[in-house]
Amino acid sequence: MAKFTFNMPDVGEGVAEAEIVEWQVKVGDTVAEDQHLVDVMTDKATIDIESPVDGTVVEVAGEVGDTIAVGSMLLVIEVEGEEPAAAPETPAADPTPVAEPAPEPDPEPEPTPAPEPQPEPVASTEHVATASQSKVLATPAVRKRAQDLGVDLSQVKPAEDGRIRHGDLDQFLAYNSGGGYSAGGATRADEPVKVIGLRKRIAANMQASKRHIPHFSYVEEIDVTALETMRADLNANRGNKPKLTMLPLLITAICKLIPQFPMINARYDDEANVVTRHGAVHLGMAAQTDAGLMVPVIKNAQAQNIWQLAREIGRLAEAARDGSAKSDELSGSTLTVTSLGPLGGVATTPVINRPEVAIIGPNRIIERPMFVSDGNGGERIEKRKLMNISISCDHRVVDGYDAASFIQELKKLVETPVLLLSD
Repeated sequence: MAKFTFNMPDVGEGVAEAEIVEWQVKVGDTVAEDQHLVDVMTDKATIDIESPVDGTVVEVAGEVGDTIAVGSMLLVIEVEGEEPAAAPETPAADPTPVAEPAPEPDPEPEPTPAPEPQPEPVASTEHVATASQSKVLATPAVRKRAQDLGVDLSQVKPAEDGRIRHGDLDQFLAYNSGGGYSAGGATRADEPVKVIGLRKRIAANMQASKRHIPHFSYVEEIDVTALETMRADLNANRGNKPKLTMLPLLITAICKLIPQFPMINARYDDEANVVTRHGAVHLGMAAQTDAGLMVPVIKNAQAQNIWQLAREIGRLAEAARDGSAKSDELSGSTLTVTSLGPLGGVATTPVINRPEVAIIGPNRIIERPMFVSDGNGGERIEKRKLMNISISCDHRVVDGYDAASFIQELKKLVETPVLLLSD
């Protein structure tokens, strides 16, 4: 027997190190060539690392959350015969980066494979949980948390898309006695959660943004009654086009105004002390996923009509949720829009997606009575649909007057929606 040291491979794109997100094997496991060993996250994407040899794992480099340099020992595998050549510096087996680890259908296998199951009465509750949980859609993080809490995911009802998320698990726990909860209002046990992977990247990016950028926010109320009427009319006659939400209409309005306000669509390199005002609008779209907040990018949003934007928004949102988004679809934004969707909120003060200099946040639409002109010099009370829109800006680059002027012009466009469809 000989020991084979498998070093962290060069995954390309100038990556010097990667964070261990999830081990798929442990010391003592028998592995086969091309078997999935570990998920690692670079500053660009999460990548699967596969075994170059057959053998038995005798040592691993570190725990989940540890950072491993390219070329350093990742794990040691005991192999048959003489010691093979040094670990090859080859790219990961799956070079296409994804936004988050793909869901694994089953728990980690035991070293000795079990025989094919035969039809027979259920022998244990553990077997039932394993079989039933393998049929549900959930990320590895959700599966691991459910396993730790002793929750059978097949009993958890997903809120949407058939995929169980942390919020669905929280709701299940709140109304059931499993996982440390009990009837009668007793609280569940404390749950320490290690900050790793995408959540760790989000934390670092948000900290850097607040540390380096002097934020200021501005909020304005917009009457979207006419816009919502137009949107309903367009949807009623859309044919095979995608359904319109508020977002593609708002993006269209933003793109129309950028030539007048180029300081909004910019990136600030504070090390080189250079602000680049971009001609094209590569619009980041903040999207919530099971793994955390991601920002897929609509490239050249200014060149797309409302239907093209609606289709691209849907495609990118789904790619972010299911982990199929590519690296270039998650980078290169020049301006970001963030929305809490149906959760809404009266007003938000969003954090800038550094190195951008502005982020725009539409809020919840509410109905309330307003005084409106009756056309004869008087006023009448009418029910209207109103929405607050927020903008946060980098005060080193964008003055308060510029931000307020931009939002006021956006208000005019949105309140006269026919202008959105004119050249």
